[in-house]
Amino acid sequence: MAQAFNNSSGISLKPFTQEDDVNLRESLKRCSAASYEAAAQFRKTGNIEHLPAIVLGIIERYVEPDLRAKLKDADDDLRVIEDLGIDSLTMMEIVILVEDVLQMSINNEELRYLRTLGDVKTFIECKVRGLPLPKPTKFIPIEQIMSVMPIQPPFLFLGEASVNAHGANAKYKISGQEFFLQGHFKDNPVLPASIMLEALGQLAVLFLLEGQIGEAGKVVDHRTIFFTSCEGVRCHRICKPGDVLILSIKPKRLKSPLATFEGQIRVGQEKAAIAEEITLTFGFAEEVAQPVQQTQSTPATAPAQAAVNA
Repeated sequence: MAQAFNNSSGISLKPFTQEDDVNLRESLKRCSAASYEAAAQFRKTGNIEHLPAIVLGIIERYVEPDLRAKLKDADDDLRVIEDLGIDSLTMMEIVILVEDVLQMSINNEELRYLRTLGDVKTFIECKVRGLPLPKPTKFIPIEQIMSVMPIQPPFLFLGEASVNAHGANAKYKISGQEFFLQGHFKDNPVLPASIMLEALGQLAVLFLLEGQIGEAGKVVDHRTIFFTSCEGVRCHRICKPGDVLILSIKPKRLKSPLATFEGQIRVGQEKAAIAEEITLTFGFAEEVAQPVQQTQSTPATAPAQAAVNA
């Protein structure tokens, strides 16, 4: 019997035989050559850097041709169902092929929370390395954002957002009706750089409120979150009405009372602005027990619902 061994990543490997190579080529015959090369290298070396290429290559195999362009330079926030049109049965086909190629077993129950490319890639890496699975990405519609954020329109610069253990992402479309564009600049509306930083700061606030950080029985108190400092700011692109800002932040240090993030903004694949460090101050409050859900529906009175009905 072939002897297994561990590589530098701690992954148990078996010798990659000629028969293994033939079987791998057969499994990936409808995938790109790059997918096979990445899979062969992973099977030989256990290098997890090959995993994204393998996963993306297998997903591409099952995506309709007219949607495959979305996978090129796709960010981890791309949604498997909504953006790529992959249904539950197709997801099962993808999983079976991943199991075969990576020689691993995946529990069907674990698939329920895989909603984005980032979820899938992180899930596969954790499974391969035998690490605990992270909490799934939480998608937050504008109504919920408005209900939890202390910042409200017309000074709220987040549309739909997503939050996971590694950071947060959001989009904001510059409508051209923003009040500050009336004078910035005359007959040439340009989004102020300070507003771009404000949007990144707001996304960091949302991460603090929705990112499940802190101590048992306590939650971040929105009344304690304030801007402290911003360093390493660079703007690379002018942003104007019609542009859709793609915002992302990642936590660098989280220790009460300070939270420091790195952030960036893109428009399409073009870099618009980056901030090496955005620091907020925050504190905790005792968690309030949620009331038991009533069986009879009652009118919503949350601020978000009121805003929607307005």
